Amino acid sequence: MNHDNIVYRTAGWIIPLVIAIVFHEVAHGWVAKWLGDPTASERRRLTFNPIRHVDPVGTIILPLGLAIAGAPVFGWAKPVPINAERLRNPRWGMVLVALAGPGMNLALATISAVALGLAGAAVAGSAPSGVTAFLLANLLNFLLVNVFLALFNLLPLPPFDGGHVVEGILPRRLAYQYAKLGRFGFLLMIGLLVLLPMALPQANIVQRLVGPPAEAVIQLFLKLAGAIA
Repeated sequence: MNHDNIVYRTAGWIIPLVIAIVFHEVAHGWVAKWLGDPTASERRRLTFNPIRHVDPVGTIILPLGLAIAGAPVFGWAKPVPINAERLRNPRWGMVLVALAGPGMNLALATISAVALGLAGAAVAGSAPSGVTAFLLANLLNFLLVNVFLALFNLLPLPPFDGGHVVEGILPRRLAYQYAKLGRFGFLLMIGLLVLLPMALPQANIVQRLVGPPAEAVIQLFLKLAGAIA
């Protein structure tokens, strides 16, 4: 199997990304339900069926373009519906709901590191090929995607999970003003992540703010995988 084949390379990124995004969104809904808000369950979003979570741009078009270009792959899904007013403690409940997504991604990264280490030990001394090579590539990409998604979503701006955390810990008056940014969330995201780097490459938020900590965390997980192997 040709690892430079565009279909192979794209599948090796899109499959891990879709799984990571779906688990991320379902984690939000699980925690919200546990804290008193069953909205996601009522709207049938507590499912691992990716079709119910797919956002055409964030889950397919953008990641596909990044994979083809050989750039870092990231994306998003349709947000799981959360009604803060139904949470038993809306203020701190939203903080926990927001942290559930990145927390799930770090848990999946841990599982991926363990699986990668075990798989590496199983094929030690031989050159993986075919399906085995594809599975190993997917495990590695799954690790990378989950770490990146966890930290990417912790950016302290709406509509990211980090924005909800900031809103929860700010004094109420400031939190109210900060929450108003949410209505411009999509425009902020496109402006900061796409348009600004195009105009000023040195202002690439993903590379400068997410890249270094993501690389450090990935190295820790790879050490875990190496220790198991």
